[in-house]
Amino acid sequence: MSEIIDLSQEIYDGMPVYKSLPPVRMQVYATHEEWEGLKDADTHSPSVYKLEMGEHTGTHVDALNHMGRAYKGMSIDTMPLSMFYTEGICLDFSDKGFQELIYPEELEAACRHSNMEIREGDTVLLYTDHYRKAYGTEDWPKGPGLSTNAAYWLGHKGIAAFGVETMSPGVPKVSNKEVHQICGELGFTHYENMVNLHQLLGRGRFRFIALPLKIRGGTGSPVRAVAIFE
Repeated sequence: MSEIIDLSQEIYDGMPVYKSLPPVRMQVYATHEEWEGLKDADTHSPSVYKLEMGEHTGTHVDALNHMGRAYKGMSIDTMPLSMFYTEGICLDFSDKGFQELIYPEELEAACRHSNMEIREGDTVLLYTDHYRKAYGTEDWPKGPGLSTNAAYWLGHKGIAAFGVETMSPGVPKVSNKEVHQICGELGFTHYENMVNLHQLLGRGRFRFIALPLKIRGGTGSPVRAVAIFE
């Protein structure tokens, strides 16, 4: 029997988002009582919510057109679905502290330690335990991230994507802008704000699925990311 592990954050009103992104607003748009014409009802049960949020909310994937001006036109709706339906592995970087960088030699060491290899077309998830350590605290924006050399190293492996628990793939003001640009240059992408990666460690390869919404011209999309063990 297959086991499905949910790798996605909840989306809710006022949730933490990256500092430059729109806040998440969620409000009741219609109720069942309104639909049924009950003007003096004691209850108000939602039938429809109105959501206001950016494309890069919660667990999401970046489109290639998000990576820089040179990739205009490579929007989320033009990216092949095969990029979001791959094999996956998870590597352990839970020893990393706030705003520490991950380097290529550490990626190699993590592969050796887990007895796994990165294959062309893979999604590589990077477990830092930052979500459980810091989500909802003042330290949440201070996650570890890839160095520029590590991003190049992963890109040259021919991966489809990598995923992180943090709000950015690199460390802001250190490597984050460059990591985005490298993704655009080499034609791979990344997921941010992932959860439950600790449940993947030591279990080998899995099926990874994280389909985006089909947003015309979109620069990214929330996803319901899952890992499936057969």
